[in-house]
Amino acid sequence: MKPWVLISIFVISYLCYLMLGALVVSTIEKPYEESLRSKLQKLKADFLRENKCVKEGELEGFLKEVLDANKYGVSVLREAANDTNWDFATSFFFASTLVTTVGYGYTTPLSDSGKAFCIFFAMIGVPFTMLVLTVTAHRLMSIFIYKPIDYFQIKRGCNRRCVTKVHFLILLLVMLAAFFLIPAAIFSTIEESWTYLDAFYFCFISLCTIGLGDYVPGEQYNQNLRPLYKICVTFYLLIGLVNMVLILQTFHKAADLHGLTDLVLMPHHEDEGDHERILDISSIQKPVESMDTEVQKQLNAASHTDYSSINR
Repeated sequence: MKPWVLISIFVISYLCYLMLGALVVSTIEKPYEESLRSKLQKLKADFLRENKCVKEGELEGFLKEVLDANKYGVSVLREAANDTNWDFATSFFFASTLVTTVGYGYTTPLSDSGKAFCIFFAMIGVPFTMLVLTVTAHRLMSIFIYKPIDYFQIKRGCNRRCVTKVHFLILLLVMLAAFFLIPAAIFSTIEESWTYLDAFYFCFISLCTIGLGDYVPGEQYNQNLRPLYKICVTFYLLIGLVNMVLILQTFHKAADLHGLTDLVLMPHHEDEGDHERILDISSIQKPVESMDTEVQKQLNAASHTDYSSINR
């Protein structure tokens, strides 16, 4: 199949997937939106009817100010009037969501200097966070992936392909329980207004770095040990993101092992290698010693047990 045909199929399939998602979400959510709008309009009309001294324009101006402040996490309700969004624990939680690109949007900087600082902080923090997550996940792979596969293949004599399939399935189930099912049960217990589905939804949206911001932990009135709770949620997000990177890297290697990546990658043209050899004159002039060193490095790298080291 020609490369442009493959690209066209993927682009069209992706656009169809987006349109399908838009259609489903619109069909599900639009009736709820219309019902809520009708309810609010009725409440507004009842309030104006019972309080004739209040003009509609003044009420709308007041509501606009309240809604604008609520976008920054500031509320005029008596239950939340004394809460601050910028103590150390909440600021630490905000900084973590900023550099991990979760970005709930519930708490945002109010001042221009705060917005400017967030820009420079994220410029360094986002790539630094991605580096830390990737390096940590890579180190964990030797413990949770390479060693178990080596053990069952070498000492137990199991087929390596079967071992990798079972291993990935077990790893996926463990991660699902440890970072989605159990935390969802904990969040639904701590957050009184959350159902189990709401808590599971929060875990998924957060660890996928979508961060819609409709559910943010530690924002209910009179939250017990709120600073400690915020810091614990921060570490949950960081550890969970490391494990998400671990799962993605493992899946990529498993897909490469079983030939799934060959279905989507561009075919390799044979003449590309000839062009590279013709243009790269320095590679022809390499000394014999450097070529031997390079071959030895390749042999050492290939000797490490890996999903992709299995013959197809």
